[in-house]
Amino acid sequence: MTSASPWTSVSMPYVSGHRADAWSAEAAAHGGTGTQRMLGVDEVAASAAVADALGLASGEPVVVRRRLMLFDDRPVELVDSYYPAGIARNTRLADPRKIPGGAVAFLADLGYPPRRVREDVSARLAAPYERTVLQLSDPSCVLLLSRTLSTDNDLPVEASVMTMVSDNRRLRYELTL
Repeated sequence: MTSASPWTSVSMPYVSGHRADAWSAEAAAHGGTGTQRMLGVDEVAASAAVADALGLASGEPVVVRRRLMLFDDRPVELVDSYYPAGIARNTRLADPRKIPGGAVAFLADLGYPPRRVREDVSARLAAPYERTVLQLSDPSCVLLLSRTLSTDNDLPVEASVMTMVSDNRRLRYELTL
């Protein structure tokens, strides 16, 4: 994902609930092809961080969707998205295939439209697994974007952690008030 100018990502297309492949559109805007590979979908016990983000007790069941995002077939991002099992179990969120229109639009169809998004950004050295999957040298830094999506009454319905290749990438936040 190297280019002469920084790759600037904005979150709005990913959290608006519109039926579109935001990653494919973002990649095309940067002159490439964006695809994703499903790494797995499982029901697991929520870690303390995931439980906190989703307003659950630590250890409560959640469905996690793990994906590898590719730009021109090069790995650029790992994405783990977590959903309360009571919402996701026995739905497309628990199915190990791409969700037509995206998970946020599917949540809206289930009666959980996006109302509020909280994002936290940080950076750190890549862990060995991340270096392997993202094909990074040692040492390399990664950007972390932790996003919690809430619906009506501030009910958290999705917590995602994106681990991004930091090479020439920046995040932009635009708010409409």
